[in-house]
Amino acid sequence: MNETPPLRRNVRFQMLWIGSAVSGLGSSLTWLAFPLLLLAVTGSPALAGLAAACRTGAKIVSSVPAGVLIDRLDRRRILLASEATRCVAMATLAVAIAVDRVWLPHIIAVAIVIGVADAFFGPAHATAVRAVVPAAQLPAAYAQEESREHAASLVGPPLGGLLFGLGRVLPFLVDAVTYAISVLTIVLADVPRRPAVQQSPKRSTVRGDIADAGRWLWRQHGLRDALSLSLFANLVASSLLIPVVVVVGDRGGDSTTTGVVLAGLGIGGLLGAMLSARIGRLLPAGKLMLAVVTFFAFAVCSVTLPVGRYWPVVPLTLAMVAVPAINVALQVIVATTVPEDMMGRLVALLGVVSMGLAPLGPVLGGSLAEYIGGTRALLLLGAALAAACALAGLSPALRALAVPPATPQTHESAATAHNTSSERSPLPERQ
Repeated sequence: MNETPPLRRNVRFQMLWIGSAVSGLGSSLTWLAFPLLLLAVTGSPALAGLAAACRTGAKIVSSVPAGVLIDRLDRRRILLASEATRCVAMATLAVAIAVDRVWLPHIIAVAIVIGVADAFFGPAHATAVRAVVPAAQLPAAYAQEESREHAASLVGPPLGGLLFGLGRVLPFLVDAVTYAISVLTIVLADVPRRPAVQQSPKRSTVRGDIADAGRWLWRQHGLRDALSLSLFANLVASSLLIPVVVVVGDRGGDSTTTGVVLAGLGIGGLLGAMLSARIGRLLPAGKLMLAVVTFFAFAVCSVTLPVGRYWPVVPLTLAMVAVPAINVALQVIVATTVPEDMMGRLVALLGVVSMGLAPLGPVLGGSLAEYIGGTRALLLLGAALAAACALAGLSPALRALAVPPATPQTHESAATAHNTSSERSPLPERQ
């Protein structure tokens, strides 16, 4: 019997990972550069979060239809088209900045186009990872995915702030180039074009496909309650950027200082990705989520301590250390229970449910920072998140949520259970 090669020798996965790492770095540059550009153009903290809100909003609105198409169409072409679209959109903004023709509607249009492309790329990438990685290696693959995201968060903000200081066009130009590199790595990864498990011959409607995914999710009580908490947690997390920028600015920090402070999120996340296996063994997924989100709430409040302009690096770093362990656990739960030919829809639906309020975050955070100040805004957001954790802790299903045992037959059994039901009944809940 042949042993499964180690993950590091899985060329297809590593190509996917490299491409996502490069494009993720580019996105993290513009995560800070977009609000800095809008602040420079409009002078309004409230409008500074508008691009992020439009991008996230467009992604959420497009996600579920995108998930249906991902389950029906060529996933490789979807990945390539998504990255090419993001490359062209960001390049148009870089050109506009270079010729000093920056127009607010153009910035918003670029954010919306990229948000729609995000809606297709995310679920398609998730299905591609599952298709090229054996079930037993999924936890390690998702941990590597987490390290990629948090490494980008570590390097991207300070580099984005530095590049923006050197020239406003630079972070946007670099972002466009990273998407082009990602297109090349997707080609080299030779992503499977369609789901390994084909849908039944009976033609279904888009509405029916979405309803199937919704029924499956509704019956997973622990996962459903976890998503409810993440809905509010992501609203708070997406509201933090502008208040933190304002607090650092009030303490005399510039764009480079702000980038260093925000790099704390990446430092903590990268460290957490390396420790995710150990942290994940401390508590079941549900209880770990409650503990980590509660600690995150108190860390947000502690950012306001008047210790100095670089102080927020400390609580932001500590707040993120255990977050990757939660993400890995939830991803493994989804990957080992969702039927293959429903994967695109479920990943998209889970993203919509957990990020449904996130488009309001940048506007909420910017408005709070403008009208009550950055310090009070952070205190209010942290207190609200702590209250949400206390309420979520009353759910027995969430407290019992745990990662099911991983076996090499996990994908096969999930698909078989799905295909033996003519009505696509969901799998039993894993608690």
